[in-house]
Amino acid sequence: MNNRQIAFIGAGNMANSLIRGLLAKGVAAGHIHASDIDSEKLQALQAECGIRTGDTASVAATADVIIVAVKPQVMATVCTALKPLIGKPDCLVISIAAGIPVASLAQWLGDERAIVRCMPNTPSLVGEGATGLYANDKCGATHKVLAGDIMSAVGIACWLQAEKDIDAVTALSGSGPAYYFLMMEAMEKAAVAMGLSPEVARQLSIQTALGAGKLAASSDVAPDELRRRVTSPGGTTEQALLTFADQGFESIVAKAMLAAQQRAAELAN
Repeated sequence: MNNRQIAFIGAGNMANSLIRGLLAKGVAAGHIHASDIDSEKLQALQAECGIRTGDTASVAATADVIIVAVKPQVMATVCTALKPLIGKPDCLVISIAAGIPVASLAQWLGDERAIVRCMPNTPSLVGEGATGLYANDKCGATHKVLAGDIMSAVGIACWLQAEKDIDAVTALSGSGPAYYFLMMEAMEKAAVAMGLSPEVARQLSIQTALGAGKLAASSDVAPDELRRRVTSPGGTTEQALLTFADQGFESIVAKAMLAAQQRAAELAN
């Protein structure tokens, strides 16, 4: 990856986080290029990160990989304009736009183009992202390694066997941060109702979520075993979990994720 020319079309938050992640992984600033209609974003990136900036034609001409990081509603326009500007025939195009299937990307970019479709999530902004990736049949092993290395610069990257699995990834990790924020919000409100100050309630709810996530990530056992280990018979945790079960907590989560998956499929169609 270090000797590849990487171009970003669009310099918003996700592109910004990927650029900074790549730099932190040792990619030379001179190998990273970006274009955007917002010149102020480009100036800030160039000043803060030392990368190269320019118009789409200039950054696409020598790129080994192009990350298209624009809003879904302008993808067709951007990709159609990008197609004749790509200089290298084996250039990989990575899309991080939600809801845009590979078939549409190939229609705009050319059927011969190696394309990877990604579903990252917002914790990528702090280097703790989770990304699902799907490659079309024009991608070789080198393309897949390159795409995986790039997305791993801001977290973990998991390859999917079928494109439809991106809808499940959207329901799990794409939308998932909001589920945890909702849980934190509800716990904070309940703690305030119990008498804690809003400041203390917020600090403890955030740190508890952070600690639980780190513990699960560093453990060699599954979350169900971690749950059992913290649940003493007849204790406080058991009473809380019994209440969750009585209210159908698992069913609510499953229904919510199914609704997100179905909506992701509708948007893609």
